[in-house]
Amino acid sequence: MAAPIALDEYPIHQTPLSLGRVGSSDRNFYDRCYFNAHDRAGGTLLITGLGVYPNLGVVDAYAALRRGDDQRVVRFSDALTERSLEQRVGGYHIEVLEPLRRLRIVCEHEDLGFDLTWTGAFPAVQEEPHLLLSGNRVVIDSSRFVQVGTWSGTIRADGIESAVDPVGWTGNRDRSWGIRGVGEPEPPGRNASEPPGGLWWLYVPLRFDDFSIVVIVQEGPDGHRTLNNAVRVWPDGRVEQLGWPRVRIEYRSGTRVPVAARMEMTDAGGEPLTVDIRVHTGIGLHMGCGYGRDPEWVHGQWRGRDWSLSSRFDLADPAVAARFGDGAVDHVGQARCGDAEGWGLFEHALLGRHAPTGFTEWNTVAP
Repeated sequence: MAAPIALDEYPIHQTPLSLGRVGSSDRNFYDRCYFNAHDRAGGTLLITGLGVYPNLGVVDAYAALRRGDDQRVVRFSDALTERSLEQRVGGYHIEVLEPLRRLRIVCEHEDLGFDLTWTGAFPAVQEEPHLLLSGNRVVIDSSRFVQVGTWSGTIRADGIESAVDPVGWTGNRDRSWGIRGVGEPEPPGRNASEPPGGLWWLYVPLRFDDFSIVVIVQEGPDGHRTLNNAVRVWPDGRVEQLGWPRVRIEYRSGTRVPVAARMEMTDAGGEPLTVDIRVHTGIGLHMGCGYGRDPEWVHGQWRGRDWSLSSRFDLADPAVAARFGDGAVDHVGQARCGDAEGWGLFEHALLGRHAPTGFTEWNTVAP
């Protein structure tokens, strides 16, 4: 699949092609922006994004803020009716100020709002194509570019407005497009009787003062690696491949929630390069954010015109906390690479079995 105007930061549905022919005729074709912002203390995390689903005729967006044990989420959805350069739905919109360099995101909702400006710190890097099959069916066939940077502006929640300073706030953004499960559930068919054994996923974009590191790894239940992408990006745009990461993750006892990790790689000169990560606060993408098995709302799902919903999750509630590790979770990661300290995203999912880390059954947890 070609990488069309997604790299120019405009919605794929504004091309001259008809809505039903953009990119693919697959019902699950999507084009999505994703952003996260967090303070360097690791205690506050905002994730947000906007998605366009041309073959479903839907555009939607979400925003989630985690402070302490509180995860607040707002969502917007509407009909995709016309081609436009605007990336907007409900009270949410994205303005491209300078392609691949600066943009502004505004969310207007009484429970959670913000006006934030992103500035890229290093050039964007494109990951290897991401392919995942369920039986004979392609369920993921996507491309993505990733970029780290800084944020400035304000965030408002619970009636309190907080300043976001680029000195203390960092994060990453990405743009992905292709085929991914979205919208209303499809008939289960044969795959329901032959479910996958498990999935282990890791997505780690990190910002250091002098470079950025992006690691993306996907493995099956027996540890067979189906996606391997590890690079270091320099300010002048050079992309250095870092080989085959060996990853060790420490999980909180009785859970599948990570608390620390080590990624062992090799630089272009063949020398070892190790990144140690402390895992801080996180947001469950399957808890109101529309990913995976979210029971409240799924990206691309038709909810009628001009729809919105607000939810709150109390992670101090044992029943809510029990759901936290049952899907992909975006954490704040504090990293050390030699003498350099970095911050970024530590996104991890461990679904089902993954023999290399000792999770031998679907319900196995860390000792």
